[in-house]
Amino acid sequence: MRRPETNEDAATLGLNALVWVIGDDSRRDRFLALTGIDPAELRARAGDPGFLAQLLSHLESYEPDLIACAEALAVPPTALVRARAELETA
Repeated sequence: MRRPETNEDAATLGLNALVWVIGDDSRRDRFLALTGIDPAELRARAGDPGFLAQLLSHLESYEPDLIACAEALAVPPTALVRARAELETA
């Protein structure tokens, strides 16, 4: 039986999504440009649930990236959406 996801699971998924985004120059540059966050702020806020929710929301806003990230992380896209919702309430 699978245990229910927790906020910790959501944070881990958010961090993994962050690693995926910053691992690709064009995705990283797009995220930084659209959010106005600079690399130093990105590093400083990497563990912040609100920031991770913002990153996941960014992925949700462009479905091809949401799907590609989900595939790379071997999770369904809905897991990323759920993680965003959980992190917004954390």
